[in-house]
Amino acid sequence: MAEGDWQRRGPLLELAPARGRGERGPGERGAVGLVEFIGGSYLATTPHISYRRLLEALAARGWLLRAWSYVPGFDHQSQANEAWRAFRRAREEAPLPGESAVLRLGHSLGCKLHLLAPDNGRACSGLAALSFNNFSAERSVPLLSELGQQFGFRSEFSPSPAETLRQVGLSYRQPRNLLVRFRGDGLDQSRRLQAVLQERPDDATTLLDLPGDHLTPASAGLRKQLLGDWADDPSRQRQIDRLATILSNWIQPEQG
Repeated sequence: MAEGDWQRRGPLLELAPARGRGERGPGERGAVGLVEFIGGSYLATTPHISYRRLLEALAARGWLLRAWSYVPGFDHQSQANEAWRAFRRAREEAPLPGESAVLRLGHSLGCKLHLLAPDNGRACSGLAALSFNNFSAERSVPLLSELGQQFGFRSEFSPSPAETLRQVGLSYRQPRNLLVRFRGDGLDQSRRLQAVLQERPDDATTLLDLPGDHLTPASAGLRKQLLGDWADDPSRQRQIDRLATILSNWIQPEQG
C-alpha cells in the first residue's frame, strides 16, 4: 500500500480496509470493524509511517484504521482526553454499522492514554495493549526531568505511574483487555497492569507472551521500500502478520 492510501482527518490518519478501498465513503463500507490506534513516544508523530506494517496488516484483514498523531508531553490525562475526543468526533462524522467491533489498540505510552480515556473504556469492544509502559518521567526522559526541576516546570507525568495504576483500578470499566508482552522487552510493565486489572470484578484480561522486543510493533519496512525485497527481513514481516492475526481474531473471533 502506498502512503497516499492514508487520509488525514484532523489529528487522525485514516486507512480504509483493503477490501473496501475505492468505495464511496472511505471505510464506511466493507469494514469488519474499527481500530483506534495510539502509538508510543515519538513514534506516534507519524504513526502511518512508524507502524505502517502492523496497521496495514490489520487493514488487509478488513479493519478500518484511525491513528492519532501527537507529540508526547507531561500531561498524559490531557492527551488521553484529546485523543478520545478526536476518535469520538470521527465516529460521529463517519459512523460504522452499530454491530461493528471497535478495538482500541495502543503501543507503549499509547496503552496508558487509552486506559485514561474519559469514558473509562466503555465505548469499545476491548483494548489491546502492546508493551505497556508506565515509567516515571525521570526514567523516561531524565534530561527533561532534570531541567524541569531546575527551571520550575512540570517534571513528572500526570498522572504519575502510581496514580495511573490506582486510577485504572478504581475507574477503568472495560473487562476485555489483551496485554501483549514481548519477551525481549526490558521496558514492558504488562504484568503490573494485569495485576491491577484482575482485581476488578468480572475482569477478562489476558496476558500474551510473544517473541520480540519493545519495537516489534513499530515496523515501517523502509529497507524493503528503498532497496527491494532482497533487503527485507522476512522474520519481521512474519512477526507483524502473526500479531495482526492475533489481534483481529481476539477482538472478533468469528472473523478468524
